[in-house]
Amino acid sequence: MQRITVFCGSSFGTDTLFEQEAYQLGKTLAAKNIALVYGGAKVGLMGVVANGALENGGEAIGVLPTFLQNKELAHEQLTSLILVDTMHERKAKMNELCDGIITLPGGFGTLEELFEMLTWAQLGLHQKPIGILNVNGFYEQLLGLLQVMVDKGFLKAINKDMLLVADTIDELLHKMENYIAPTAIKWIDKASV
Repeated sequence: MQRITVFCGSSFGTDTLFEQEAYQLGKTLAAKNIALVYGGAKVGLMGVVANGALENGGEAIGVLPTFLQNKELAHEQLTSLILVDTMHERKAKMNELCDGIITLPGGFGTLEELFEMLTWAQLGLHQKPIGILNVNGFYEQLLGLLQVMVDKGFLKAINKDMLLVADTIDELLHKMENYIAPTAIKWIDKASV
């Protein structure tokens, strides 16, 4: 079985579409026999995506730091719950367990997880597809900033293009299934450009 890690908010956000799409993503992964790997919590979009998978016959594997379990945030119905010591161990374990990454709306933690996975891909530490489900245009300003990074010479277009973006689950999964990681290295001698 294939596994996809989902990064998303521990809150619901202000748009009910966020919750609906999170549930639908879990449900779609279950229908496609793709196991969900996520942060292990029962709150916000995190709990919703897990419920979407579990309530439709899918697997949901949670990875949770023990300090968050002690705050009673752990989802109790998961297929399995892996406890780790730190937030960094959580990301490393989620990366180890998955074949690809999808990011839903979220806050600081969601962005931090997304950008660490992108950085690792840029450095050649993995070649997994990384996608954003751009629910109701949530990530438009962020995508604009990435283009500014390219325009100002801090990010190569080939690395920006590692981030797959779609407005629908099916389109994003299609892009991920057909993803080919870039072969270019991050650093190129200025004289060769």
